[in-house]
Amino acid sequence: MISEIDLAIVSEQLGRPARSMLEVSARCACGNPVVVKTKPRLEDGTPFPTLYYLTHPLATASMSRLESAGLMAQWGEQLETDEDLARQYLAAHESYLEQRDEVEVVDEIGKISAGGMPTRVKCLHALAAHSLAVGPGINPIGDWAVENSEWKIEKCQCERPKDSAIR
Repeated sequence: MISEIDLAIVSEQLGRPARSMLEVSARCACGNPVVVKTKPRLEDGTPFPTLYYLTHPLATASMSRLESAGLMAQWGEQLETDEDLARQYLAAHESYLEQRDEVEVVDEIGKISAGGMPTRVKCLHALAAHSLAVGPGINPIGDWAVENSEWKIEKCQCERPKDSAIR
């Protein structure tokens, strides 16, 4: 369940009203939301494949820098040549789909997960959100994104500490 404070913080982080959130799936060291779990179908009926959504502005900026540095292409090439990595990434994709289906089955997005899984590296934001939400060892490329980021969940880098949250 989402608290009114978390809803307000996520809306502030995103710069728009938060929508269709189910829970905060990962928090900063200070307690602020970093990743939220969203409904597979938005309130207006739109299918939404991104179950885990990265909301922390500095975390999202860090993922954008990794993308700009060419890591998506580099890791995508590695995915094409490393069979073990491809198997792990496929398992992450299947796990993602199972978790989303536990919330709601939406036929229009039935085989679509996030971040390009299971065959491409498309969005480090989504892959890192998945890793932060479920923990290390599930999504290898999401884990790499988290590990290579200068932003760290264990160290608060929030503009506003949790105890001064919107009330």
